[in-house]
Amino acid sequence: MRASFARFATVIAVVIGLGAFGCASKPKETTSSTDTKSEWKEAPSSRETTAGAGKKLDLQTIYFDFDKSDIRADQRDALKANATKIQGMSGNIMIEGNTDERGTEEYNLALGERRADSVKKYLVNLGVPGARLSTVSFGEARPAVQGHDESAWKYNRRADFTSN
Repeated sequence: MRASFARFATVIAVVIGLGAFGCASKPKETTSSTDTKSEWKEAPSSRETTAGAGKKLDLQTIYFDFDKSDIRADQRDALKANATKIQGMSGNIMIEGNTDERGTEEYNLALGERRADSVKKYLVNLGVPGARLSTVSFGEARPAVQGHDESAWKYNRRADFTSN
């Protein structure tokens, strides 16, 4: 009986020892399947300033679909409101075309230019003098939102308005 007790005590000591020293592990991190690792979860304010030379104007940002430069139907009212505001402003307006991070730098610069030109053409058709509007493309160089998924990219495919 004494031998059984000694063996039992030895087994208990080994189990406790292994538990204390041999099985160190970190607790599991829980992540949601919808966590996108993006810094932003909603569109940035249209009044935020950009890092450009011009001052960001109190005009609505215009958003684009992936790899497109045509004006989306849901952005037309925003452009109409912007046209009305621009006609009441003095000075010239710079339309800044931007893209998300996908694609080559060269391709994104060209796409950003097409987006800015598309917005300018739409505003001119609404009665804004073309001589007051200029365009520039920043491609992917100035993301509005940091992130590497659609929750960020949809806010980076845009045209912003600054004063020259």
